[in-house]
Amino acid sequence: MPRIPAHVCERALGMLQGGMRTADVARAINGNVRTVGHLRQRYRETGQTADHPGSGRPCVTTPAQDRYIQTSHLRDRYRMATTAQVTPGTHNPPISAQTVCNRLREAGLRACRPVVRQVLTRHHRQQRHLWAQTHRRWTRWDWQKVLHTDESRFCLTRGDGRIHVYCRRHERYTEACTLERDRFGGGGSIMFWGGVSQHHRTELVVIAGNLNAVRYREHILLPHVVPFLQAHPDMTLQHDNSTSHTARSVCDFLQDRNISVLPAKSPELNPIEHIWDLLDRRVRARSNPPRNVWELAGALVEEWGIWCSP
Repeated sequence: MPRIPAHVCERALGMLQGGMRTADVARAINGNVRTVGHLRQRYRETGQTADHPGSGRPCVTTPAQDRYIQTSHLRDRYRMATTAQVTPGTHNPPISAQTVCNRLREAGLRACRPVVRQVLTRHHRQQRHLWAQTHRRWTRWDWQKVLHTDESRFCLTRGDGRIHVYCRRHERYTEACTLERDRFGGGGSIMFWGGVSQHHRTELVVIAGNLNAVRYREHILLPHVVPFLQAHPDMTLQHDNSTSHTARSVCDFLQDRNISVLPAKSPELNPIEHIWDLLDRRVRARSNPPRNVWELAGALVEEWGIWCSP
């Protein structure tokens, strides 16, 4: 039998309080006599006509199944909720992906995008630790003397490729919740090189084709980096661990000119990574976005000159 609306209950209660019989009230509201009797009894006991709060929908999983769902996602942080819809045992009924998400949320596990970090070998970790111990007393004045350089490829179009990982609070940067990935561009794209410090910047250089050790030495270091460091002595160069940067000819070139270099694989120490992201956002936020690679290059050079002005 359908539930009686609240305003009908109030009307029936008013009739009962006015002295009408239960049968007459039931006939007036087109309801059942027992329903009206229960309404009067409920008002006498609780002082209201609302129904007692129910227990809600019964839980379709047992505590053991809840523990299995939580444990399976802690062991495999990249496991999707749709792949955990069936719990072990032939007698267990299948459950929905929403139920899995609810059980994970109850355990403090929420889906988020993993933090993408560099692939670090044991040698990289040792070198970074040694450098951090040596320069742990650096002040803000010392960091002003670092030229942060990097190359970045900008694409006309890019895919979404979002991946979620289940993690607890304060677990975002743990080993199980981070994803190692080498970034590659797709479609029409163009590569740039640039360098910034706290008070200065270099030109934004377009890199035609692939960047090898010879091109990096002849087209980047010799015409841009060396004059910049000569004009600003006592500065330190930072570039990543690309093969074009770590080639023997490049290392000898920097050593002959007494150019000190920060350790590789340190993107968290390089603020230019954030500048690349900001440039990409500013170009894509334009009212007239670039339609080809050359318009993309012109827009990036223009934004570099506007935002990165010394």
